[in-house]
Amino acid sequence: MKDIELDKVDMRLLDALQRDASQTNQKLAADLHISPPTCLRRVQRLRAAGLIEREVAILSPDKLAPLIGHGLQAVVEISLDRQDSESLTAFETRIASDDAVQQCYRVSPGPDFVLIVAARDMPDYLALQQRLFTSDANVRNVKAYFSVKRAKFEPAMPLSRPA
Repeated sequence: MKDIELDKVDMRLLDALQRDASQTNQKLAADLHISPPTCLRRVQRLRAAGLIEREVAILSPDKLAPLIGHGLQAVVEISLDRQDSESLTAFETRIASDDAVQQCYRVSPGPDFVLIVAARDMPDYLALQQRLFTSDANVRNVKAYFSVKRAKFEPAMPLSRPA
């Protein structure tokens, strides 16, 4: 990534886009009180710099539940026997490639990894556990916490304003 300087307009653009990336360039420019060409140029610059990784639709689990079922979401702590760099990276790479793993964090202290995983139901979770954890000889301990209610989900990063 090349060096990039961020000003107040860039920070406001990033903040607006992370809250609603579906806005048209014209609406975004009007909301930020800049011209549409300037807005487009700045957004393209932020994308090219890698500050905007991707744009996705965030689905509503509550509205989808009657259509596809509630499913299970679990927070899973994983401790490995071997924590050398190669073992940690191998586990992380294997886990991150599985679609059931929504988030993967290497953490310290405590367990080596904390995962957010999704499964259709308990049999599906048990298959996921076998596939990802039980079959791996380096996995020492697995602790799963099943979500009964999501009180908050906010993917937006808090952005401090430049002075």
